[in-house]
Amino acid sequence: MRDHTKLRAYQLADELAVQVYDATTAFPKSEIYGLTSQMRRAAVSVPSNIVEGCARESQVEYVRFLEIAFGPLRELHYQFSLSKRLGYFNGAGLVQFEADIIEAEKVLGALVRSMRKKPEFK
Repeated sequence: MRDHTKLRAYQLADELAVQVYDATTAFPKSEIYGLTSQMRRAAVSVPSNIVEGCARESQVEYVRFLEIAFGPLRELHYQFSLSKRLGYFNGAGLVQFEADIIEAEKVLGALVRSMRKKPEFK
């Protein structure tokens, strides 16, 4: 089994989940079952899938869960963009928050690509 806490992709995803919970507390109450819920679900799903993949014995299953984690990360990026356009995000952290999402996408994507290059996938 792999130690998920040592993965940069996990660390970024975990921090992003905390940021999403913090940021969505300021969303309108009318969004509690809408964007607030969707963004939180997506944000928690990313590190959760990385952790589950790390618990798998086979390399193929590990990579599959990393790929699954990438989906909600992209969902979160869209939901952030939509929330920003709706005026739900404001303040100095806005640019950094989007940069953190992009960095998480890049790191997770690079991890998946590097794992696919291993002999088990040839």
